[in-house]
Amino acid sequence: MQIAFYAPLKPPSGATSTDHQDSARFLMDALGRAGHAVELVSTFRSYEEEGDPERQLAQRDEGAALAQLLASQWRSGRRSPRPDMWFTHHVYYKAPDWLGPFVTAELGVPYVIAEASHAPKRAGGRWAIGHDAAADAIRRADLVLCPTRQDVVCVEPLVFNRERVVRLPPFLDPAPFRRAAGMREAYRSAIAETYRLDADVPWIMVASMMQPGDKVASYRALAAALACLGDLPWHLVVAGDGPARNEIETAISAALPGRACFLGKLALAELAPVFAASDLYVWPAINQAYGRAMYEAQAAGIAIVSCALRGVPDSVAEGRTGVRVPPRDAEALAQVVRALLLNPSRRVAMGRAAMAFIDAERSVDAAATRLDRALAQVFGGPGSPSAAAPRR
Repeated sequence: MQIAFYAPLKPPSGATSTDHQDSARFLMDALGRAGHAVELVSTFRSYEEEGDPERQLAQRDEGAALAQLLASQWRSGRRSPRPDMWFTHHVYYKAPDWLGPFVTAELGVPYVIAEASHAPKRAGGRWAIGHDAAADAIRRADLVLCPTRQDVVCVEPLVFNRERVVRLPPFLDPAPFRRAAGMREAYRSAIAETYRLDADVPWIMVASMMQPGDKVASYRALAAALACLGDLPWHLVVAGDGPARNEIETAISAALPGRACFLGKLALAELAPVFAASDLYVWPAINQAYGRAMYEAQAAGIAIVSCALRGVPDSVAEGRTGVRVPPRDAEALAQVVRALLLNPSRRVAMGRAAMAFIDAERSVDAAATRLDRALAQVFGGPGSPSAAAPRR
């Protein structure tokens, strides 16, 4: 099947690497592994950060012109190959899809959205134009793939057939983390020497952007919980950067004097060894849709401690790959971390289970199988387009 792929928030092209771009790349990889031909058909960005109505209208007009051009080129044969399906990654009020709904209606091909989100509270606000456009795109979609159960609940009221809303959990390529896990001891020795860490005590790791708002709140909650564990030996290893870095590092250093090591922003090749060398991943995940770093940690064989909020229940298998505690409960978080610090055999067992969980259920290959099964709902069977035109 020929698939036209589009990511309105940020195209998965170029040298940059953000969570959104990597998620789009993983989707393209999974579609390819499922046997489909995937083409990134546009790098047009519809993201509007400030809620400026004039800017949103300008983007709408620009998108409409581009959509008309694409449809015209495919209809006339001036552009090839003509897609059998349009696949848009990540549609929400700040980044609506101005291309897919028009092109698919013109060409009569199915329209698929992965990672759609709908927030009714945005209706009538500064992003009303983008909000309405995102809702319209979701309504028009023949298939909506949602990463978490919460997304499913938000999206279902908009679609004509709730069977067309399918959960596709986040996933990643576990290979770099699996390789790093195989060299754990060598990496641990090197990191300990570089950053003057004691390799004989447990390392608690966290990797997250340092942004104002929920990220700062999560780092502060982490510091509050770990401050209760001053009687135990451990190091906190923090990977991340962003505009709130000074605030976060100051708060953590004040709460955990002499305990924290800040590595800054790390590329994947640098991050995977740090995951593999660590002993436990702890993150409060305040208001976080899902945390890709939790998947990376598990892929490297590390158990997780987080909060049972939003996308975390879809990311951590309770009691098997980690432990989930009640949201915003620093005492509960501290108690679970204490128990795991004092029980290395349980940590190791959870880490092994976490690696197996990622390989079997959250890898690109596992996602390819799920994707192909979901796309068959639209096409009536693997590799065989349905004779019925997609409903709008």
